[in-house]
Amino acid sequence: MTYKDALIMLAVAMVVMAAALIAAATAYLARRAAASYPVALSRAAAAFAATLMVAASVTTALAALGG
Repeated sequence: MTYKDALIMLAVAMVVMAAALIAAATAYLARRAAASYPVALSRAAAAFAATLMVAASVTTALAALGG
């Protein structure tokens, strides 16, 4: 494994961890707002997916700028 491969793996792990933390925070805040468990879970799933989508969009934009 090259240095570049290790860096990519680390970046992917960090993005997935950030998305999971954002999803957990979203679920917690939804429960604090008196949402039911299914509603809180669906909001958390939407936040997780949105975080990954934003990360993919930023990566695509940076790749396009980089050449």
